[in-house]
Amino acid sequence: MNRRVLYLHGFASSPRGRKVEALAGLFAGDDIEIDAPDLNLPSFERLDFESMVAGTMRAAARKRVDVLAGSSLGALVALEAARRGVSAPLVLIAPALGFGPRWVEKLQAGDPVSFFHHGEKREMPVHRAFFEQMARRPRESEPPAASVAVFMGRRDESVPYDAAEAVWREWEATGRLAEGSQWIEIPEGDHGLTGFIGEIAERIRIAAG
Repeated sequence: MNRRVLYLHGFASSPRGRKVEALAGLFAGDDIEIDAPDLNLPSFERLDFESMVAGTMRAAARKRVDVLAGSSLGALVALEAARRGVSAPLVLIAPALGFGPRWVEKLQAGDPVSFFHHGEKREMPVHRAFFEQMARRPRESEPPAASVAVFMGRRDESVPYDAAEAVWREWEATGRLAEGSQWIEIPEGDHGLTGFIGEIAERIRIAAG
């Protein structure tokens, strides 16, 4: 029976992102399938975190989830889905942990604001309310119940390494990190971590059992 990885893409991306396609290629000879729902919900322009989580919960309900993986913003969605009952090991790639007010600090003026959407390959607008919503979210101070592996690049240009690591240290300090959980530092890694897909794929295989 195939093992299913529910993969949650990041901001301004899509189910056709480079990491999704690379992972699918690496798993082509395995009994592992990648299910990557579209998280541009209800649309990219009107993006809403609660809608993203609800879409993830619907995707999780369709079939057993063996691994819950998320990249950047998708990692925050994965953590929230896990909190709401999706029970599976997590693999988080460059998660936006501890990002807080940074969601709005460097936004251009105006509403909506424009971003290059990597799925659509063009500039697209998104309402300012989304970033304000994310900035108000509480710090991710509680570890997930399931085991979690975090891949974080030292040269991440989007999420400060130290901020994400500080959240991990908080999780460690609770004494409630599940057995097998691991912080994986990539010294040469940037935010995309596309050069380290092999390592990420291997960790997903381990998590899938």
